[in-house]
Amino acid sequence: MRNKSVVSEARDIRLAIELIELGARLQMLEAETNLSRERLLKLYKEVKGESPPKGMLPFSTDWFMTWQPNIHASLFMAYFRFLGKNTPLKGLELIIKSYRMYLEQIKRGQMDVVLSLTRAWTMVRFFDAKMLQTSCCKECGGEFISHAFDPTRGYVCGLCHMPARAGKTRKAAAALAAAEAVPA
Repeated sequence: MRNKSVVSEARDIRLAIELIELGARLQMLEAETNLSRERLLKLYKEVKGESPPKGMLPFSTDWFMTWQPNIHASLFMAYFRFLGKNTPLKGLELIIKSYRMYLEQIKRGQMDVVLSLTRAWTMVRFFDAKMLQTSCCKECGGEFISHAFDPTRGYVCGLCHMPARAGKTRKAAAALAAAEAVPA
C-alpha cells in the first residue's frame, strides 16, 4: 500500500466534488485528480444521485465550428484568456473560474447552456495542442474559435453572418407558437 497524504486526498475530493457539481465527466475527474476510479464513481453517485454518463469524451474540433457552439466556446475562451492574462490563476483553477463566468453570463442572458465543462476543458487542451486558434471577425472585431491554420483573412463570425436556420430550434418554434396562440 502506498503512502498517501490525507490533506492531498481531501483536496482531490473537494476538487472532484466541485467538478462533478459543474458537470464534469468521469474521464475528466480521472485526469485531474489522483483518486481511484472506484472512489470517483462513489463520489459521483453521492453528489449527483445517479451514475455518471457512459461513453467516450468528445474528440473532435468540428463541434466547436458550428455556429451556436462556436459562439459559446468563443465566449468561454474570451474569459479564459482574460483571466489568464490578468490573474495568477493557472491550469484547472483558470478553467473552472472561466467556466463559472461563462455560466453566469449565459444565465443572466436567459440562454441555454451549450458548452459543458468537459467540452471547455477539452477545448483548452485542443488549443494547447495547436489544433484550434481564434480568428478576428472582420465585421465586429470579435475573436472566435476556428481550426488551427485555417486562413483568417476575411473571416466573418456566426453572429455577423448567421446561418439561415439559426434560431429555428424546437424551443424557439414552441415559444413562437405560444406567443401566436395568445389572443391580442
